[in-house]
Amino acid sequence: MDRNAHDDVIAVLTHDHREVQALFTELDRTRGSGDPQRRKDLVDRATIELVRHATAEEQLVYPAVRLNVDGGAELADHELSDHAQIERSLKELNGMQPGDEPFEATLEHLIELVNAHIAEEEGTLFPQLEAVCTADDLVEIGKMVTAAKKLAPTRPHPGAPNTPPANLTAPALGLIDRVRDAFSGRGRRA
Repeated sequence: MDRNAHDDVIAVLTHDHREVQALFTELDRTRGSGDPQRRKDLVDRATIELVRHATAEEQLVYPAVRLNVDGGAELADHELSDHAQIERSLKELNGMQPGDEPFEATLEHLIELVNAHIAEEEGTLFPQLEAVCTADDLVEIGKMVTAAKKLAPTRPHPGAPNTPPANLTAPALGLIDRVRDAFSGRGRRA
């Protein structure tokens, strides 16, 4: 099976990383543009992608790492800690508008956290996962991650459980978030 197959979990997650980094690049380009709504829309879109991505990893990828990779429990715990920091930053940013005093500093902090997390995953976690999984395993996990992202929350919930089995409440939070997004129009622009 082709390692770069569209359904391979590493390809799916790496694609997500590039999407979020592209949103960060656009946010950088729009700094000082005088279009605060565009910046808020971009932050909302990045938040949606990050929360969906993190939820799928927490439900499917980190448990696989924990069970199959040497030192996997510590690695998974570290990644979960990163997610918790990112989610707290997303929650802070969610309550702000561009132009608010702490907006730019909070956004910069978020971008730093996310880029460091991406570098760790792509440099450490993904190679270790690839070393212990068959190509078919990677594709199977990738398909499950893609499906989980469709049901995942779209807003940060820092107090929600992030490990199984308690994190299986995520689809219910996802439904509530999508209803809120539908009424507010959040995530449709950008």
